[in-house]
Amino acid sequence: MLEILIAGGWAMVPILLCSAVALAIILERFWSLRRKSVVPPELGEQVLAWARTRKLDPGHIETLRANSPLGEILAAALSVRNRSRDIIKERVEDTGRHVVHRLERFLNTLGTIALISPLLGLLGTVFGLIEMFFAVMVSGVGDPLKMAGGIGQALVCTATGLCVAIPAYFFHRYFRGRVADYVVDMEEQTIRLIDELSAHAEPAAVSAATPARAAAKAH
Repeated sequence: MLEILIAGGWAMVPILLCSAVALAIILERFWSLRRKSVVPPELGEQVLAWARTRKLDPGHIETLRANSPLGEILAAALSVRNRSRDIIKERVEDTGRHVVHRLERFLNTLGTIALISPLLGLLGTVFGLIEMFFAVMVSGVGDPLKMAGGIGQALVCTATGLCVAIPAYFFHRYFRGRVADYVVDMEEQTIRLIDELSAHAEPAAVSAATPARAAAKAH
C-alpha cells in the first residue's frame, strides 16, 4: 500500500491531508450531532410543565440554556416570556440562527474537501501524463517502465482523489439532512412552548386591562 501511495507522486500529499481532515470532521460531527445531545428526549415536555406551573426562575432558565441546542432555544423564549408573541418569536429566530450555525460547523469544510479531492486527483493525473510524455521524448517508446510509471502515477492519483471525495460528499449530505431533521424537531417544540406562553399571557393581559378601562370610564 505504501508503495502505491508513493507511486502517486507529490499530488498524494494534499489528497492524504484532505482525507485526514475529512475523517476528523466526520468523527467529530457524529459525536456532536447525537440526538440526545441536540434534542434531548422529554426536554420539551419538561419545559412545558415548567411553563404551566410557572416554575421559571432564572436558575431554571440558565440550566436549560446550557443543556443543549434545543434548551438554548427554549430558554430564549422563556427569557422574554412576559413580552408579546411577536417579540418571543423574534428572539427565538435570532437564537435559532446561531444554534443552526453551530450545528453546521465544519460541514462547509467537508463539502469543500468533497469538491477539491477529485480535482487534486485530476491534477496528479495530468502531471503523471506529462511525466510520461517527457520520458517518451527523452528515451522514445522503447522504455516501457518509464511509461508505466507515469500511467501508474496518473491512475493512483485519480483513484485516491475519488476515494476521498465520495465518502466526504456522502457524509456532507448525511449531516446536512440530520441537521435539517433536528431543526424541524426544535421548531415543533418551540412552537408548542410559544403557544403555551401566549395562552398564559393573554388572560393576564385581559385582567390587567380591565381595571384600566374601569378607571377611564370613572373619569
